[in-house]
Amino acid sequence: QVQLVESGGGLVQPGGSLRLSCAASGFTFSNYAMTWYRQGPGKERELVAFISSSGGSTNYAESVKGRFTISRDNAKNTVFLQMNSLKPEDTAVYCCNVVLRGVRYWGQGTQVTVSS
Repeated sequence: QVQLVESGGGLVQPGGSLRLSCAASGFTFSNYAMTWYRQGPGKERELVAFISSSGGSTNYAESVKGRFTISRDNAKNTVFLQMNSLKPEDTAVYCCNVVLRGVRYWGQGTQVTVSS
């Protein structure tokens, strides 16, 4: 079955960096675009970043442009989110996501807390 397992979250000070990973299984990873979403406390879920199946195309929410970088390793079935210059407002649960044949699959998420 489809599984998405995120890791790499934690507590970081403002201005710090984290690298999130999402390990995928149960489908042909290299055939599908992947996305990262986040949901902060009291906020709606927000699309953070998108990457095409080949990795050749990416897109970002305005709030993270220039600070976050999405990438993927199709040989390792993993998508990454490099987060730099973190701000308190980046505090959220971050989830990776894939849509297969019209069905959206989510990982369990990883908590990112940005606080001094």
